[in-house]
Amino acid sequence: MTIEGHADYKRREFCKDVKCPVQTELDAQKDGSDEYEKVRKICKVDCRYTTYQFHHWLIDKGYLLVRPEK
Repeated sequence: MTIEGHADYKRREFCKDVKCPVQTELDAQKDGSDEYEKVRKICKVDCRYTTYQFHHWLIDKGYLLVRPEK
């Protein structure tokens, strides 16, 4: 859900901005190929970055985390 006047985070925006070597390798592969899936698994289970780094990157870039009230 996009909030009017704001931009949503784009998939892998952090990875590309910090020039993650795994993301660079992923970009070199054909989407959906066996090698692509092998590299993608690294992102899923063994990310090179921490949630702390990601969270602070979001703050530095001006992102806001929002959720609907109950």
